[in-house]
Amino acid sequence: MPRNTTHQNLSLKEESPRYRSMAVIFSAMTSLFYLISDVWKLPLFTFYPASNRFEWGWSAATPDDGPGMYWYGWIATASIGAGFCAILIGLLPDRMSKKIPLSVTWWTSLLLVPVLIYSLKFYWRW
Repeated sequence: MPRNTTHQNLSLKEESPRYRSMAVIFSAMTSLFYLISDVWKLPLFTFYPASNRFEWGWSAATPDDGPGMYWYGWIATASIGAGFCAILIGLLPDRMSKKIPLSVTWWTSLLLVPVLIYSLKFYWRW
Protein backbone atom coordinates (compact mmCIF):
# COMPACT_ATOMS: atom_id res chain seq x y z
CA MET A 1 0.00 0.00 0.00
CA PRO A 2 1.71 3.29 -1.07
CA ARG A 3 2.04 6.10 1.41
CA ASN A 4 0.61 9.52 0.66
CA THR A 5 3.46 12.01 0.92
CA THR A 6 1.98 14.88 -1.05
CA HIS A 7 1.63 17.58 1.57
CA GLN A 8 2.81 16.67 5.06
CA ASN A 9 6.16 14.93 4.70
CA LEU A 10 8.07 17.62 2.85
CA SER A 11 11.39 18.64 4.32
CA LEU A 12 12.97 22.09 4.07
CA LYS A 13 15.10 21.01 1.11
CA GLU A 14 12.04 19.81 -0.83
CA GLU A 15 10.22 23.11 -0.40
CA SER A 16 10.50 26.00 -2.78
CA PRO A 17 13.89 27.74 -2.70
CA ARG A 18 12.03 30.92 -1.86
CA TYR A 19 10.62 29.55 1.43
CA ARG A 20 13.95 27.96 2.30
CA SER A 21 15.81 31.22 1.81
CA MET A 22 13.16 33.12 3.77
CA ALA A 23 13.61 30.76 6.71
CA VAL A 24 17.40 31.02 6.52
CA ILE A 25 17.37 34.82 6.39
CA PHE A 26 14.75 35.08 9.15
CA SER A 27 16.84 33.00 11.54
CA ALA A 28 20.06 34.83 10.69
CA MET A 29 18.53 38.30 10.89
CA THR A 30 16.76 37.55 14.17
CA SER A 31 20.10 37.21 15.92
CA LEU A 32 21.43 40.36 14.24
CA PHE A 33 18.37 42.46 15.09
CA TYR A 34 18.38 41.11 18.65
CA LEU A 35 21.95 42.31 19.09
CA ILE A 36 21.14 45.70 17.58
CA SER A 37 18.08 46.20 19.78
CA ASP A 38 20.04 45.15 22.86
CA VAL A 39 23.08 47.33 22.25
CA TRP A 40 21.19 50.45 21.17
CA LYS A 41 18.31 50.06 23.66
CA LEU A 42 15.60 49.57 21.05
CA PRO A 43 13.02 47.26 22.59
CA LEU A 44 9.55 47.53 21.10
CA PHE A 45 8.18 47.78 24.63
CA THR A 46 9.18 47.57 28.30
CA PHE A 47 7.27 45.58 30.88
CA TYR A 48 7.44 46.16 34.64
CA PRO A 49 6.22 42.99 36.39
CA ALA A 50 6.19 44.48 39.89
CA SER A 51 3.58 47.08 38.97
CA ASN A 52 2.18 45.30 35.89
CA ARG A 53 3.00 48.38 33.81
CA PHE A 54 3.61 48.33 30.07
CA GLU A 55 5.33 51.10 28.09
CA TRP A 56 6.21 51.41 24.43
CA GLY A 57 9.92 51.63 23.68
CA TRP A 58 12.70 51.80 26.22
CA SER A 59 12.01 53.41 29.56
CA ALA A 60 14.19 53.73 32.61
CA ALA A 61 13.27 51.98 35.83
CA THR A 62 11.65 54.00 38.57
CA PRO A 63 11.71 53.23 42.32
CA ASP A 64 7.98 52.41 42.34
CA ASP A 65 8.04 50.05 39.35
CA GLY A 66 11.17 48.04 40.00
CA PRO A 67 13.37 46.78 37.19
CA GLY A 68 11.98 46.65 33.69
CA MET A 69 11.96 43.57 31.50
CA TYR A 70 13.36 44.51 28.11
CA TRP A 71 13.87 41.00 26.78
CA TYR A 72 10.31 40.64 25.45
CA GLY A 73 10.67 43.94 23.63
CA TRP A 74 14.01 42.91 22.16
CA ILE A 75 12.50 39.66 20.87
CA ALA A 76 9.56 41.55 19.34
CA THR A 77 11.90 44.07 17.68
CA ALA A 78 14.11 41.29 16.34
CA SER A 79 11.14 39.32 15.01
CA ILE A 80 9.66 42.30 13.20
CA GLY A 81 13.00 43.28 11.64
CA ALA A 82 13.82 39.72 10.63
CA GLY A 83 10.33 39.21 9.23
CA PHE A 84 10.72 42.30 7.07
CA CYS A 85 14.08 41.04 5.76
CA ALA A 86 12.60 37.58 5.09
CA ILE A 87 9.75 39.11 3.09
CA LEU A 88 12.25 41.12 1.03
CA ILE A 89 14.27 37.95 0.34
CA GLY A 90 11.06 36.17 -0.61
CA LEU A 91 10.58 38.66 -3.42
CA LEU A 92 13.81 37.55 -5.10
CA PRO A 93 13.60 35.14 -8.02
CA ASP A 94 14.13 31.44 -7.25
CA ARG A 95 17.48 31.32 -9.08
CA MET A 96 18.87 33.94 -6.67
CA SER A 97 17.24 32.35 -3.62
CA LYS A 98 19.05 29.07 -4.31
CA LYS A 99 22.40 30.80 -3.80
CA ILE A 100 21.82 31.53 -0.09
CA PRO A 101 23.59 28.76 1.87
CA LEU A 102 21.97 27.07 4.85
CA SER A 103 25.12 27.69 6.89
CA VAL A 104 24.16 31.36 7.19
CA THR A 105 21.83 30.38 10.03
CA TRP A 106 24.59 29.15 12.33
CA TRP A 107 27.58 31.29 11.40
CA THR A 108 25.78 34.60 11.91
CA SER A 109 24.76 33.57 15.41
CA LEU A 110 28.21 32.17 16.10
CA LEU A 111 29.86 35.44 15.06
CA LEU A 112 27.43 37.57 17.06
CA VAL A 113 27.71 35.71 20.38
CA PRO A 114 31.10 37.25 21.33
CA VAL A 115 29.76 40.71 20.48
CA LEU A 116 26.69 40.11 22.66
CA ILE A 117 28.85 38.86 25.53
CA TYR A 118 31.04 41.95 25.25
CA SER A 119 27.97 44.20 25.23
CA LEU A 120 26.92 42.71 28.58
CA LYS A 121 30.31 43.31 30.24
CA PHE A 122 28.92 45.87 32.71
CA TYR A 123 27.21 42.96 34.54
CA TRP A 124 30.62 41.48 35.37
CA ARG A 125 32.07 44.26 37.48
CA TRP A 126 34.56 43.03 40.08
